[in-house]
Amino acid sequence: MNRYLVMAMRRPDFDPAVVQPHKDFLEGLRAGGRLEMSGGFSDQSGGAYLLFANDMDEARGIVHTDPAYTSGGWDITVYEWNAR
Repeated sequence: MNRYLVMAMRRPDFDPAVVQPHKDFLEGLRAGGRLEMSGGFSDQSGGAYLLFANDMDEARGIVHTDPAYTSGGWDITVYEWNAR
């Protein structure tokens, strides 16, 4: 499995009601062994999470089910991360 860094930045029009479903989504990934770590930025602008997936297509497929993504109120970017 490869690591993918997911950056989730809130847009000015993001819906605060999406935060809890997003956190629940991350907990589901953690329970399934797909999430290494996650956290929000101290300035409340968004956050990031480190996802395990076989390839970029799979990583994007997982991310595209995140309520932060499906709500349309967050800018989501996925990077393959060659962490050592």
